[in-house]
Formats: sequence, C-alpha cells, structure tokens
Amino acid sequence: MTQAATRTFTAEQANRMLPLVRRIVRDIVDTHRAWTRALQSYETTATWARADAPSAQLTTLEGEVRKLAAEIEGYLGELRELGVDFKGFEQGLVDFPGERDGRPVCLCWKLDEDAVGYWHEVSDGYAGRQPLDEAP
Repeated sequence: MTQAATRTFTAEQANRMLPLVRRIVRDIVDTHRAWTRALQSYETTATWARADAPSAQLTTLEGEVRKLAAEIEGYLGELRELGVDFKGFEQGLVDFPGERDGRPVCLCWKLDEDAVGYWHEVSDGYAGRQPLDEAP
C-alpha cells in the first residue's frame, strides 16, 4: 500500500478543525477509560474462571472489550483521515503536522486546551513543546 503525502497545517487551519478534532478526541479518551474498566473486569473474572466451565460473564466481558477496542480504532481512523496524529490516551494529545521556518514540526494540542497554541520539533515530542508565539 502506498502512503499518501502527509498533510501539513498552519495554526489557523488546525484551530478551524479543532471543534471536530476535539469531539473525536473526547470520544477516544472516554471510550478508552471504559475499555480499561472492561478489561480490568475481564481479567479479574478470568482469574476465577475454570477452563472446564465456560463463563457467560467472561464471554460477555470479552465481547465488551472487543467492541470498545473497535470503537477506539474507528475514532483513531477518523483522526488519521483528517491528517492528525493521536499521541496520548491520558491527556487526549494530538499533533497536527506543520512547518516552521521551512522545516517539518508538530503543532501540538491536548484536550483541555482552548486552541492549538504550541509546537515542537518532530523528534522532541510533547516534552519539547513551545508556545507558537515565541520566536523560533
């Protein structure tokens, strides 16, 4: 399969897309929390299950874990289609591929922020975040 060219965003373009991205990321974070709880319940129930006695509860929990995982994958696919990179379940962190002084960078946003206001070098990740309004 051929990889499509990566879309790049300006901060203005990223911010215009933010209402949609925010809804998708909220769905991802919320569904991931539900998936984590379902997985913990499954694992706890599996600990007490007997191999020679199938458990309806275990089967139900396994189905729930799979359903939630599929939902998360669907949401992640929506972000990929938009050209946005999802980076973290805990903070709802995303990167919009961008440019700064002619070099590729990431415009960085997380769920509790009002706007895309940070960037970082592609190699630095979240720890290298800098405000967009600072000189490079």
